[in-house]
Formats: sequence, structure tokens, C-alpha cells
Amino acid sequence: MEKIKYKVNGRIWVEAEERFMGIGRLELLQHIDETGSISQAAKAMKMSYKRAWDLIQSMNTQSDKPLVTTQTGGEKGGGAALTEEGRLFVTKYKELHARFQLFISEETSRLFD
Repeated sequence: MEKIKYKVNGRIWVEAEERFMGIGRLELLQHIDETGSISQAAKAMKMSYKRAWDLIQSMNTQSDKPLVTTQTGGEKGGGAALTEEGRLFVTKYKELHARFQLFISEETSRLFD
């Protein structure tokens, strides 16, 4: 009989008034940074534009400084960009997530090896 391979698993997020940053919001911010567009970021994640906009509004409202700025219309058709604060949160959350994954791996070894 084959031995079952267990592993510890979990997710980590940051909360303020409500959920502020998690892996999905991180991915949304990264797509906005890559594409310069909320619409394109939403498409890449297979989510509605409204959902993406709501997540951005939530993060911007909870943060001391906006994470994403938008520009409407004009010659270039508008767009979106991460602010310096947005880039800082992306970096800090990625670091937090890496430490969390290390913790998960260590706890899996501690419990099951």
C-alpha cells in the first residue's frame, strides 16, 4: 500500500478594514503593471472589469496613498499604472508570501518527515 504524502497548506493575506492584499490582488496589480490597463488585467485573470475595478477601489481606499492611478480617455485612450506605493506593496507582499511558503514547507517537514 502506498504511503499518503501529506503537506501543510494555507493562504496569507493582509487586512485593514477588510481584506487588503492577497495573492489574487497581487496578481491583479502585476497585470496592471504589465499591461497599463485595468481592462486587460481583468481579461488576463478571467474576471469582470467591474470586479477588478472594485478590488482596486478597495485597495486604494484602505491605503494611505493610492496603489493604482487611472487616466481616462484622451489620445492614448486612458490607462492605469501602479504608483510608487503600489510597487512597494507588491514587493512587500511578495516577500511576505515567500516567507509564508517557507514556513509552510518547514511545518510540513516538521509534521510528516
